[in-house]
Amino acid sequence: NHVVSPPIPPAPPGTVASWDWVALENGNPVGSSTTTGEPLYFDADGNLINAGATQNLDIPGSGGSPNFLVGLNFDGITQLATDSQLQLASQNGFPPGSLANFTIGVDGTITGLFTNGLTRALARIAMAIFPNPAGLERIGNNLWRTTDNSGTATIGSPRSGGRGGITAGFLEQSNVDIGNEFTELIVTQRGFQANTRIVTTVDEMLQDLMNMKR
Repeated sequence: NHVVSPPIPPAPPGTVASWDWVALENGNPVGSSTTTGEPLYFDADGNLINAGATQNLDIPGSGGSPNFLVGLNFDGITQLATDSQLQLASQNGFPPGSLANFTIGVDGTITGLFTNGLTRALARIAMAIFPNPAGLERIGNNLWRTTDNSGTATIGSPRSGGRGGITAGFLEQSNVDIGNEFTELIVTQRGFQANTRIVTTVDEMLQDLMNMKR
């Protein structure tokens, strides 16, 4: 990742409304066989005259790599009568970026947000519908299983074919089987009571042994 700046010094004296440019990296000329192009000419209103002129950087490759040709576009440059810092207002390409966050749309599209400002659609969440949803078998832990009564699942995109949409960032109402949870609670309670009785029995046996010793 290299930042190349094209400072534009004035052309030699005697040249009217003409500017030369040179490519620098960290203040030094880049390792290029071509670091300058045609001069930039402006009319009396400050508009660039030779916008279509060739302005390229021909950077030789290393390690057997081919040469890298970079085309520069100065169409957005304007000559001003006062001191100003010229900048290119547009860019062609982005630096490398990593995934920073993501969002989920109502149609199930997962959109990635990257550190370089780009957004990309990464994937889409599928949704299944059944001919008879009431025929699904509950198997616990918020899971369901298809049966002959429910029919075969038809998988597709949300918001299509009668499927619902996806709402991100919301909490779903609990669909825990209350009856099953209470049953497990009672079983746990009975186990605790049984363990308590075992401790009591052992304590009584130890007490009897102490009495026998006396």
